[in-house]
Amino acid sequence: MLTFAAVLQLLIALAFISIPLVRHRYGAAAQACAEAELRRQGVPTTIMEENKIRFDAGGHETAVPASVALVMTVLAVLNLTGGDWGPALSWILQPLVLAGNLLILHSQLTAARSVERAFERKGDPVLRTIDVRAFLAAAGQGFPSWVMPGLQNVRHAVVMGGSILILVALFAA
Repeated sequence: MLTFAAVLQLLIALAFISIPLVRHRYGAAAQACAEAELRRQGVPTTIMEENKIRFDAGGHETAVPASVALVMTVLAVLNLTGGDWGPALSWILQPLVLAGNLLILHSQLTAARSVERAFERKGDPVLRTIDVRAFLAAAGQGFPSWVMPGLQNVRHAVVMGGSILILVALFAA
């Protein structure tokens, strides 16, 4: 059962590492599409840099998924080598990965409203003029059609389904 859990943990690691890889490959195109939409709306594109809005693999968009992938890989190795550390740490960390992914899913489903609220809180009159839904939709056009919702849904299924199956496997072990 621990081998099964380890294989799932490696799949989860791959799912998380796909995030910065896709953003690295297609983020510049998404950025260009978002900037084109801002120009269409009459908003200076410098607003993105001023507010740290990025669609590439920079910052937390790389650090967080890479860290989760590393943790999942370490857990997989610990589960494959036997001993008590792998299962014990998996019981602690796997629910956190599951909960974290649920937060990611929630943020993706509520992205437009969250960005609108963030823009309102800043109090910048230029930010308030942005049609956020059109802006985010334009950025999404920079990614290939297989990324959203395809890869995104596969990643969620692997992470959530895999995490549940790992917990079941640990319980059965």
